[in-house]
Parts: sequence; structure tokens; C-alpha cells
Amino acid sequence: MDIRGLFLDNPRRRRILVGGGALKVGLCEVELDSTRLRDGKTRPNKPVRIYDTCGAWADPDFHFDTSKGLPKIREPWIERRGDTEAAGVVAHSEKNPFGGREVRRAKSGERPTQLAYAKRGVVTPEMEYVALRENLALLNGVEGGMSPDAPRDSLLRQHRGSPNRPDFKITPEFVRGEVAAGRAIIPANINHPELEPAAIGKNFLTKINTNIGNSSMASSIAEEVEKMLWAIKWGSDTLMDLSTGADISDTREWIVRNCPTPVGTVPLYQALERVGGIAEDLTWEVYRDVLIEQAEQGVDYFTVHAGVLSKFLPAAARRMAGIASRGGSIMAKWMLAHNRENFLFEHWDDICDIMSRYDVSFSIGDGLRPGAIADANDSAQLGELKVQGELCRRAWAFGVQVMCEGPGHVPLQMINENMDCQSEWCSEAPFYTLGPLVSDIAAGYDHITAAIGAAVIGWRGAAMLCYVTPKEHLGLPERGDVREGVVTFKLAAHAADLAKGHPAAQYRDNAMSLARAEFRWRDQINLSLDPERAESFRRKNDADFIRDNGESHHCTMCGPKFCSMRASIEIKEKFKTCGEADAL
Repeated sequence: MDIRGLFLDNPRRRRILVGGGALKVGLCEVELDSTRLRDGKTRPNKPVRIYDTCGAWADPDFHFDTSKGLPKIREPWIERRGDTEAAGVVAHSEKNPFGGREVRRAKSGERPTQLAYAKRGVVTPEMEYVALRENLALLNGVEGGMSPDAPRDSLLRQHRGSPNRPDFKITPEFVRGEVAAGRAIIPANINHPELEPAAIGKNFLTKINTNIGNSSMASSIAEEVEKMLWAIKWGSDTLMDLSTGADISDTREWIVRNCPTPVGTVPLYQALERVGGIAEDLTWEVYRDVLIEQAEQGVDYFTVHAGVLSKFLPAAARRMAGIASRGGSIMAKWMLAHNRENFLFEHWDDICDIMSRYDVSFSIGDGLRPGAIADANDSAQLGELKVQGELCRRAWAFGVQVMCEGPGHVPLQMINENMDCQSEWCSEAPFYTLGPLVSDIAAGYDHITAAIGAAVIGWRGAAMLCYVTPKEHLGLPERGDVREGVVTFKLAAHAADLAKGHPAAQYRDNAMSLARAEFRWRDQINLSLDPERAESFRRKNDADFIRDNGESHHCTMCGPKFCSMRASIEIKEKFKTCGEADAL
């Protein structure tokens, strides 16, 4: 794969670094054309800066060699804190070029977690980084200027969010306060120094996650790394490696060393692989060793299905689709075989202690999420959600950051109940949801079914949305499916930010609308979520579409005689020259 070409294919969208001193944050800056006015003069249009997930892969001076990995931007921050120590060195292997990497863990008596720092009143470089990259209003020079009272044709117009959110500025101290309260997390394992820190919380930009990973039937290390690069190219905020096939550890090492976003896993999958895929043979000791191995590799968050308790299994067995979660079904089989409670629940404090040594965040699994519309909001699902809240508060006592996972298949009218229950029972910990899918009949289009529900639950307060691809329920996604899923869910997340009234969320929409109204085709394309697809559509019927926007324009939808945008320009000009009274 041509990695350089993948990330540097568009000279009008380039990575820039902002910030002062040693703290530099990467953004994507979209260069805009000037507007040619009807009198022949031009009006310049400021570049638009948008949140970027590409990391150094979008830097033209980067090496573009996945065997070398990303720069370790957090290494000096971690060392300066002085609360971690070397715990060993990664061994060399035939499939792992990253041998010799130092592994770190907490010093005795220390908890080097973002939550522990935040509760002590410490603003970390990670929090400063988050504050800068999240503050799109400041980065676009409009902080304090976006308003519902701005003129309709102004870039500063922003509708009020609903429900009304408090007015605040995203500062390092604000970030610290959200983390300390448990309303946000910054997944940032001390062994992932390549990470560009990101916040997951309802008062920040809505994030999306991409699931990749091999299976026993398909894929390779190279293919999974390629999927990861495609995911961050199109805007994925976090990545989960759900590999269940060959070379699980080596695959994960390649991904973590090359991924600038937080990386999550489900450790249960590798534990199951260690016992030959037989759920009944799982033990706490096998699972514990996997946790430590993955923490030492730099995984930033673990999905742990500790809320799947034996008392919920009878209700799950009565469902239309039973237990749809792989992790949930594995633990259910184990409990029934051993006639014992979930060992993840019984060893919760031990798990918290391990995670606190490396600053691995919890994503408490929704092992009983509904896999069919008929099963939505049943006693098994909601019972597990209550247990998640209990586990969340216990993890906080260890200084471990927590987000909680949610459904699943849920019809639109039942989504709000999910969000309200999670917020109350889980003390406002970030909610991370799969969709929810709002219908069961869209095989081949389930990324759309899920994005509809994701936009709604994101608007109501979910902090991160797990993407779904067109292959959902049908097969292992390939890189094209990854792109489709990521872009669809970036749209859902942005729609949620608009509805919530996130500061400056509307600025990019306004810039796009103005470009559209002024026939600035190139700007309209480059401000979109998928410029390559937008350009391909435009070129199909107008190969020479990048023309002076003072010329006559139209598209094949309306043609030259029925173009509403051309008519609108003439109408505006009439009112501008004659005034309202004379124009009518």
C-alpha cells in the first residue's frame, strides 16, 4: 500500500501543528479558494481547521515505514512525572521488529493514571493536549463569537443545542475537572508513548471507534495494519483490535506502535485462544496473564465483561437472539459449566489493581446487549447496566478511568431510556455504544441502521459511538468496509455535536454551505467527510469542474435552467442593490 499517497493525496488538506513550547497538537487545515464577486473583485476565505486523527502519517517529512512506528511524543511527559519505572524489555521475534522496546509500570505505591492526577488537582500535558485539540472555536479564531443571534449568512451562526448545555470554554482546567468527576476519560497507557491524547466524554466532541482484527478464517498482520491506517485516515478516534486468529500478540504490537489514537482490546478473546478456544477451560490465571501482557504492550482500554452475572442468564435465554456479545456468551458458557459466578466479577479488584499500574482505562462490557429489536431494554440488559455502575465506582476508587458500554439493537423510541438509565446508574461515566441499530432488516446496510441510532444517542449524551460496517452480521470487514463505516459514523457523531450545541460545531457546516452557495466546488469537496468520493461523483459529469467561480455553474441534478443556487445569487443581488422595499 502507498501510505504516503494515502495521507498526502490532497494538497488542499494538510496537517499543521499548533501550540507553544514542547506541546504541539496536530490539526487538519483545509485551504479555501477566494470568492469571486460579481463586480470582478475577490474576497478571501480563511482556512478551516478541523480535528485530525492521522498523527505523523499526515506529515510529509515522516518516514512512512510501519516497521519503525510513530514518534514517542509522550515519552518525556511520562518520564518527567517520575512515578513509573522500567519493568523489562520486549523480546525480538521473527514477526516483531519492535524488540528492545522498554516496558514501564507504576513504582510501588504509585497510580500513574489521568484520573489520579486529576483528583489531586494536577493538569497533565495530556489534559493540555486535549484542551487545545478540542477547542475548535479557538483554533478557527471564533471563540466566543458563535451565536444563534448572528446573521443567517454569517459563518458565526450557531443554533442553540438541545437540551441546553452550559456555556463553557474548553481549557486545561476544564478537562481536568471532567476527568476528576469521571464524566470523561483520556485513555493513555504509559506504554503507548506514541499516542496523541484524546478525551471521551459527553462535554467533548463525540468520538467514534473502529473495530478491526483478524479471525481464524481471514486476514494477516499486514492487512490489519492497513485497516488501522485506513481508519485513522478517515477520522476514527479510537481503534479496537478484536483479533481472534493467528499472531494475536504480534498483530497488536504492530498496531499499537503505529496508531496515534487510543487502542482498545477484549482480553478475553486472547485468553480463550490460550486455552484452545474452549470457554470452559478459562481460568483467572490465564486471563490475568493476558491482561498484563496487553498492558505492557500499550493497550489503552480493555473491554471487560464483568457485569454478566448468573442471575441474568435465565432472562437472556428467553430472548429472540439470546446473547449476541461474543464476550457475554463466553462468560455465560463458563458460568454454566462451573456453576460459579463470573470470575471477572469476582476478581474485579484484582483487575483494577493491574490496570492502575499502567493507566489502562475500563470499557465495561455490555455482554448482555440486545441482539434483536425484540430483546431491547429487557431485564438482562438493564440489570447488567446497573452492575456496570457498581463496578464503575469501585474502579474509580483505584484511580482507574471508566467508560461503560451500551446497546445493541434498540428501536428509536427506546433509546432515551438507555441513555437516562446509564447516566443515573453509572454516575455520568462516559457511555460508549454500538449503534444502537434501530431495525433488524437492513443486512448489507447496517452501518446506516446503526448510524441513525448513534446520532440520536450521541445527541442525548453518549460520548463514543462504535462504528458498524456494511458487513455487520455478514462477514469480516475489509478496508473498503472500514472506510464506509468510519465516514458514516463520523457523520452521526457530527450530527450529535450539532444537536448538542458543541462550541463551534456548526462552523465547518457554515463554511461548506457558503462554498456550496458560491459554487466553490473544490472547497465544498475538501470540507466534506470524504473528499475523494465527493470529487469522484462531481467528475463523472463535469471533468473540468474546478473553474473560476465567477463563471456560470450548475450540476447535473438541476442543469443550467433549473439551478436554485444560481437563482438565489440573482435574488440576493436584487435585494442588495434595490433594498427590500424596491425589490418586492
